Amino acid sequence: MQEGTFSALRTQLQEAAEEFAGGPDALQDILLGLVDDVDRALREPLEIFPVCHHSPASALAMARRLREKQPKVVYLELCEDLAPLLAELRNCKLPVALQAFATDVEGFPADWSPLSVVAPVTEASAEYQAISYALQTPGVELVLVDRSCDHVFQWDAAGPAPAEPTDPDAPPAEEEAALHGDAVGLGLGDLRPRFAELEEHLLRHGRVRHWSEWWHQYVELPLGDSDHDTYRQVMFLIGSLFRRLAPGDPHRVRVDEDRERYMWTRMREHLAASGADPADCLYVCGAFHAASRVAEFGVHGADTFEIGPPSGSTWQYGLIPSSHAAIEAQFGLAAGSVSIAATTWAKHVKRSGIKPFRLAGQAGTRPSRSRKATAAPPAPAAPPTDKLTGFLRRPPVLDRLDETELLGWSVEIVRAARRNGYLASTADAIAVFETSILLAGMRDRAKPTPYDFQDAAVTCIEKDSVPGRRDVRRLVEIMMGGDRVGQVGYEALPPLARDVFDRLAPLNLKLQQRGVQRALLDIASRPELERCSDTLWILRYLMPQGAVRPIMGERRLGERPIQESWDLALGTHQRALIELGYEGVSIEQVLEQRLRRTAYDPRATAATVLAAVEDATLYLRSRRLADELGTRALEVLASERSVDGAPEVLRRVRRLLAYYRTSEPVLPPWIESFAKTGYAHYCTLLPSAFTDEDATVRQVAATLGFLFSMESLALSLGCDRNQLELAVAQSHPADPSKTALLWAAQVQLGRLSREELRRRCDDLLANPLVVPAYPRYLSGFVHALEPVPGLSDVVVEAVSNAFARLPDHVLLPWLPTLVTTLRSGAADLAPLLIREAGRIFPGRLAALDAWVPPWREQRPTAVALAAPGPAGPRGAALLAAHPAACDALAGLLGCEGTWETPDAGPGGAALLGRHPATAEALGELLAEL
Repeated sequence: MQEGTFSALRTQLQEAAEEFAGGPDALQDILLGLVDDVDRALREPLEIFPVCHHSPASALAMARRLREKQPKVVYLELCEDLAPLLAELRNCKLPVALQAFATDVEGFPADWSPLSVVAPVTEASAEYQAISYALQTPGVELVLVDRSCDHVFQWDAAGPAPAEPTDPDAPPAEEEAALHGDAVGLGLGDLRPRFAELEEHLLRHGRVRHWSEWWHQYVELPLGDSDHDTYRQVMFLIGSLFRRLAPGDPHRVRVDEDRERYMWTRMREHLAASGADPADCLYVCGAFHAASRVAEFGVHGADTFEIGPPSGSTWQYGLIPSSHAAIEAQFGLAAGSVSIAATTWAKHVKRSGIKPFRLAGQAGTRPSRSRKATAAPPAPAAPPTDKLTGFLRRPPVLDRLDETELLGWSVEIVRAARRNGYLASTADAIAVFETSILLAGMRDRAKPTPYDFQDAAVTCIEKDSVPGRRDVRRLVEIMMGGDRVGQVGYEALPPLARDVFDRLAPLNLKLQQRGVQRALLDIASRPELERCSDTLWILRYLMPQGAVRPIMGERRLGERPIQESWDLALGTHQRALIELGYEGVSIEQVLEQRLRRTAYDPRATAATVLAAVEDATLYLRSRRLADELGTRALEVLASERSVDGAPEVLRRVRRLLAYYRTSEPVLPPWIESFAKTGYAHYCTLLPSAFTDEDATVRQVAATLGFLFSMESLALSLGCDRNQLELAVAQSHPADPSKTALLWAAQVQLGRLSREELRRRCDDLLANPLVVPAYPRYLSGFVHALEPVPGLSDVVVEAVSNAFARLPDHVLLPWLPTLVTTLRSGAADLAPLLIREAGRIFPGRLAALDAWVPPWREQRPTAVALAAPGPAGPRGAALLAAHPAACDALAGLLGCEGTWETPDAGPGGAALLGRHPATAEALGELLAEL
């Protein structure tokens, strides 16, 4: 490089700065510094090739330069530990993303796990051209020189960025936009202003809406037709401008400079080890890093940077499918910009005649061969001249062929709009054509861009409504190339994913294709399909919703499948399946690891561990794992100090106990210990649960349900029933619903008769001060059906008495409260109540008028037997009607006497008078029965 290459440009910039600022100042330093950065990068012996990620102009310039220079070593700005994945790109359909994934995190905060890094690759990208050239040209070495994926997180003190809150008014995101998940995105050449005011200034004066449109209009299109020297100098200038005007964030500046030190250190190490000539090498990096000012810059830079060791995290590597929408969402690009870039790339290739590089078998095309063996050796490069001055002064040139292209776009968008329900016509096509030209003129553009056309189509066709699922803006994106979704080939999949496809091969479906496919499994006639069923149920447990969805069939403990049908979308959710391969070599191993992780989590409860036990039995049929997790559930239960998880514990332990009793000769030791420990544990917690305001009536009812349902098993294992009786006796609730629950427990223990319980309910209804709280008592009675299901008739009686006895002005105000209470707190117990009511109440409307509730038939009998005087003859008639029962009861009580004739009224009365205690006891007994 000659000293005076940019002397004219320096003089012009210096004069402009002095005229603008009135003398030398910071502006002059910035403008002259830009030229110095470009000059320094061009003087470097190792050729630096600046790029912008997913830029067609960069890709075209890269393909042209590779065929001209034919370098023997290509240094690429990409994480060095991703190098083994590059050869697998030939087995994929672009776009795909290189991924590094770590679940076993060491040296990082636990809440960062899992760590994930993705680097998307598209065909219209410079890095793909460099990779294809290096892998398919003999004697060429490709060296990745950027920091490792582990260092990406080591140098990021804030950790992975949390998901940004979505705009509630924004349209729902497409499924393809989430293909990268929460991974950290790595792009080769992230070239965008970091100074917000600068970007706002460029957008406003460029009369564009977003950065992608500005870049397409003012950089992408002009550089598409430029020569190599012009391209490099312009990209160096843009990178230097954005770097010098970036805000002074110390952490971000340090990370950027450390990356540059890292890359130049790696390149010098490779040059020293291989003995390669820098003139035969090419360094491909983002334009932002090409204009570097660190001391380690260049082949002759300082060797003062020390690369730290990686952490102890275990990293897994693979390829995942990507899409244009996913790239746009991850890097903050405008919707449709990557699709427009792909269309621009195709136009550049067709117009320039340059043959791009492609990997063998890539996307079904034949491989491109390098011309190194046949082409003449490249001529010595001439000293570059100043191309910046001419480029910056060159006015835009109108391409007349764009009018034909614009006309075709206008016709095609009208055709697409009509297919999607719009009332579009030829007049709309003409309007779109003219409006596009009008918008381009208003924005000082020589020709309409795809973004101008998009705005014109929305204005002329969409009007005020969207009749279909897609709006016009989305139709334009599809017409410009659409959202291309990549696919990872079978050979590039991890062993787990290949094993899944091999297991599901008997279904005879093309499971790697995108979309939903229906699978029918007739296991009764084809028993070999049961293995497919087992695989599908495990995948349903492990993969996100929608990947594997059962339509018919279910899996329960102790049951075998007969027929099933499934909707499968494994091709659509290929990323999730691939990431399972990072966790293990089989889906059974991954499921076992997740169950153990759930069970041994410090925040695990007894209910969650029992759920893991059930899943281990249901999906893995592993008695060993179930016993291990069951023992863990016992430990967690003993450490709990509340009854918050009692409902879930009761539900799951009942199900597991029923399964073991029907499928195995003896109960597992862990479940016996669980019943014994749980009985003593919940007896201890019961009194405090009744008085704790945070404990709901449902949780207390589940606690009693555990005690009463596990009582026989616990007593057989050595527990003492007195512990339960003492716990109930020590309970003194103040809440009406818990009070009703305590009464039910006392009935179950025999400390309270059913008649006394009925009498207490009657007293509640008779007390005007208690009536407003009566729905809460009813709520407690309904929840009592969990531990004491035999009280269903008493609950029906309590509800019926309320509707029968209370006047409307009292009943109607709390009726909504009663309904909402029963619906929200006892929805699963309502069927017991309804079934009992159906048994008690008449089945026909005509019988309702003459119907007498059973509780009203019993009470007068008891009163008559206990009443003296006139009630005597009725008691005598009852005793005479059941002589055997009366003799047995009299003998039990030690009474002696003889029967008189039934028609002797005074004799019956005399018998009652002689034995009043017997008559009273018999009356109470018959009333309870």
